Amino acid sequence: MINEFKGKVWKYGDDINTDVIFPGKYTYQKMEPEEMAKYALEDLDPEFVNKVSDGDILVAGKNFGMGSSREQAAIAIKYAGIRVIIAKSFSRIYFRNAINAGMPAIKSPEAVEAIENGEEIVVDMKNGKIITSKGEFVFPPYPKTVMEILENNGLINFIKNKIKNS
Repeated sequence: MINEFKGKVWKYGDDINTDVIFPGKYTYQKMEPEEMAKYALEDLDPEFVNKVSDGDILVAGKNFGMGSSREQAAIAIKYAGIRVIIAKSFSRIYFRNAINAGMPAIKSPEAVEAIENGEEIVVDMKNGKIITSKGEFVFPPYPKTVMEILENNGLINFIKNKIKNS
C-alpha cells in the first residue's frame, strides 16, 4: 500500500504544457518508458534528467500539463524518477494521465506557495498531508479505486490484476 513519499523538490512555475514536459519532436518516435525519461523537461530544465533522483517530487504552479493529451508527458516524468506531482492546478487530461500512469497528482495551492525548490518534503497519502519545512498542508485523500490504481502502478496493471483475480 502506498502510504508515504519522501523526496527532494523540483519546483517550476505556471502553465507548463505537455510540449515542455515531453518535447513534441519525440512524440511520434516509438520509445519505451525508460527512453522517454531521457527527454523529461528537456526544454524547461536541460539538467533535470541528469540530476533528478528516484523518489523526487515535482512541484508546479497553476495549469500544470496543459496542452495536448499525450500520455508520454506523465510517463516521462515518472520514469525519470518523480513519484508525486503537487501543483496549484492541473489540466484535466494531464491529471488523468498521471493517475493512469500510477503517479499521484495532488492539487494544493497553499503547499505550492510554501514549498521551496530543493527542500525535502513528505507526502502522506494515507492521511492526506504534505509536510514541509513551513508546516503541514492537508489535501483530500483519493477515493479507494484511485488508490488501487496507484498501488497497482497504473490503470493497465490495475485492470490486469482485477481480471486475474476475478
